Amino acid sequence: MKKSGFDKICKDIQSLKIQGAESVAKAALKALLIRSDPQAIRKLSAIRPTEPCLRNCLKYTTSFQDIREGTEDTLKIMDNARKKIIKIGARKIQNGMTIFTHCHSTTVISILKEAKKQGKKFKVYNTETRPNFQGRITAKDLLKVNIPVTMFIDSAATSALKGADLFIFGVDAITSEGAIINKIGNKMMAEIAHKYDIPRYACTFSWKFDPKTVLGEIEKLESRKVTEVWPKKPSKLKISNVVFEEIPAELVTSIISELGVLEPATFVSELEKTYPFIFSK
Repeated sequence: MKKSGFDKICKDIQSLKIQGAESVAKAALKALLIRSDPQAIRKLSAIRPTEPCLRNCLKYTTSFQDIREGTEDTLKIMDNARKKIIKIGARKIQNGMTIFTHCHSTTVISILKEAKKQGKKFKVYNTETRPNFQGRITAKDLLKVNIPVTMFIDSAATSALKGADLFIFGVDAITSEGAIINKIGNKMMAEIAHKYDIPRYACTFSWKFDPKTVLGEIEKLESRKVTEVWPKKPSKLKISNVVFEEIPAELVTSIISELGVLEPATFVSELEKTYPFIFSK
């Protein structure tokens, strides 16, 4: 029974039933309480290539002799960090603004909900985010709390951004050079926002930093099944379904994390001071 519970969590992470870097990490910690043998840890670490938050949480948790104690401490750190990020991010949203976002980020959603809770009046432009339409999840989440949303098809991002005051987006990984890895499409949108002088904020828990990049490793960009794009494609047609891409540091105004609002280079140095375990071998 325990093994099947572990395997189900792994399957749900792999199939995207569980989405969002922090949700994936928390699910992995739950699985770790079921199985914490070396093979299980390796399986969890490798299940989503572009998820350093998962790996950092596992690394910190397994440094405790008692896995349950380690899990509780990790979750406490994550929850406290999340509260700080939400408060800091909400301060960037002002009355009358139009906020643009792409894909679905629980951190971004929480920031927008907090701004709404504070009585701020604003609207959101979001994109559908093909091929799995995560933008629809974003739209539904915001409409539930009466935040006005207008959805654009992905290829209409220029039109949407030209009418926006702020571009906020989630993060799946951060490299040693301060680049952001996130859902495909975000780089194009960051380039458009940069052209029109629209501030671009990456909102994230700092443990999404990938220490492997310090040693020169290239962040692996996950590809998924081509059937997500075209279930019954012509037999000779090739399809690319890379789901993440790198946003260079120069396209990111600042990173909003529990460490504060920091430029990418400053973020990396502050992270090393605050959480040295991430950088240890």
